[in-house]
Amino acid sequence: MAKGHRSQIKRERNAQKDTRPSAKLSYARVSVQKACFVLDAIRGKDVTTALAILEYNPRYASSIIKKLLQSAIANAENNNGMNAENLYIAECFANKGPTMKRVQPRAQGRAYRIEKRMSHITIVLDER
Repeated sequence: MAKGHRSQIKRERNAQKDTRPSAKLSYARVSVQKACFVLDAIRGKDVTTALAILEYNPRYASSIIKKLLQSAIANAENNNGMNAENLYIAECFANKGPTMKRVQPRAQGRAYRIEKRMSHITIVLDER
């Protein structure tokens, strides 16, 4: 357990907080594996190139990630006062979310389970 007064503990915790602009989408109706295909294509790129890649990527996850990236850019401009031309994608990852379980009827009275997976997608930007 940490020592010191409660306000001192909070001050230390906030000092370690990451100040880079980011955006997070929770409970996206796309599996982690499918989201990572798109995230791998834009990781480390500057934001204008990443937006162009996402615009012409045929995957469903690219439309979700494009909207999330635009939100992260807006956060950087409004909250941190950064210039959009100098930004690049420092980190982007997808974590596993909850799974909706559904049942599909099959032959001879059997039931097959369908798992509709969700993910939590995070994009972190930084300035060059």
